[in-house]
Amino acid sequence: MRSISIKLIIAFLGIGIISVAIIFTTARLNTRAEFIRFLSNQSRTDIITQLSNYHHQSGSWNGVETIFVSITTPDPDSDPGSQIRSFTLSDQDGITIFSTSSRYQLGGKISDADLAHGIPITENGRVVGVYVPAPQPFGGSPREREFIDRTNLTLVYGALISAGIALLLGIFLSRTLTRPIRELTQATHAISEGDLSQQVIVRSKDELGELAKAFNKMSAELSRSINARKQMTADIAHELRTPLSLILGHAEAVHDGVLPPTHENFEIIREEATRLEHLVNDLRTLSLADAGELTISLQTIEPERLINEVAALYQYETKKKNIMLDLNMTAPLSTIEVDPGRMTQVLTNILDNATRHTPAGGRIILSARQLAENVEIAIQDSGPGIPPENLERIFERFYRVDSSRQRDGAVPGGSGLGLAIAKSIVQAHNGQLLAESEAGSGLKIKILLPEKVE
Repeated sequence: MRSISIKLIIAFLGIGIISVAIIFTTARLNTRAEFIRFLSNQSRTDIITQLSNYHHQSGSWNGVETIFVSITTPDPDSDPGSQIRSFTLSDQDGITIFSTSSRYQLGGKISDADLAHGIPITENGRVVGVYVPAPQPFGGSPREREFIDRTNLTLVYGALISAGIALLLGIFLSRTLTRPIRELTQATHAISEGDLSQQVIVRSKDELGELAKAFNKMSAELSRSINARKQMTADIAHELRTPLSLILGHAEAVHDGVLPPTHENFEIIREEATRLEHLVNDLRTLSLADAGELTISLQTIEPERLINEVAALYQYETKKKNIMLDLNMTAPLSTIEVDPGRMTQVLTNILDNATRHTPAGGRIILSARQLAENVEIAIQDSGPGIPPENLERIFERFYRVDSSRQRDGAVPGGSGLGLAIAKSIVQAHNGQLLAESEAGSGLKIKILLPEKVE
């Protein structure tokens, strides 16, 4: 039995049948017992009333057997003995006055145990006799038995109807519950066969609805991840092909004598090989970060020292490009615990990006300030900026916003992995890397690093 729907139907039906069976059995036994008790109490009350009236009228129990004979005379329409109620009448001392049972004889003493179950017959506050019922199975008249049989039959019909309702309810609920599961199963099989566009309908707000939402999110993220990985593979191939083509082309040209073996030609080969090495190193850094194996050697340093050292590295380059590099640090700044080499790599990657896209006569501001329990280091350029809708993607690998910030011949670029590497390193320091920009107003990259806890 593999179908969960059938299992649910059988489970609902089984629970329904067991519950109905318990209710039916309990109701049947209680109905019979309560009906017999009702008839017995009614018969007992009638007898005691007649006996009490007899003693009140005659003033004694003499001739009381005539009352007993009329009471115990069976109904012609009933089974013999079905109307007889066996009992004993005694005085207040337990001496038998009359008995329909062979257990006690006239004038005999009733046992204390039986007498304790007797019902006193009083007159003017004085006990004049004791009615002692004798245990006797209840046969019941035909009408009484017919009433019990009809009641039991009604319970049987009710049990069958309840079982039918339980079956129908089980079928309905099982189909309702398993329908989202079937849809998820079909969508999962489709994804396993390569169809990543699968989305299922969210039919409820319960756990199954949450599962459907999670599946849709997973499917969308998986599709985006696969597409991004394909794009990244194509970008890597493109980035590798360019320096390799130049290296091979110049090497073959020199080998074939097309180009002379001059210093300039060998320098082109060396520069492209260096570019290729940087790209491979960047890819290795990202792969280590993805695997959680990026080595971090933490040291306690002052943010001002780190920023001044990085700024000194770019004084010559920015001056050569006629770009103003300003420092703006707001004291006091808390010390931070970082890997100086890795954090320098983060700042240089961001500054490389800013320097490439800041036009001549532009400005780059390297700032730092204290924010609650974090130190914010920011790099603001005066380049063309990025539309707000593209900000979330600038940290993706090989992502290009538009031609204004792409690498070209006039603006030599890097591997296209700088900001992605920077984000991975900052996250490894439990920090955040954020971007702010508007088209035409430059790009601001903010690094939030937790201050050192003493």
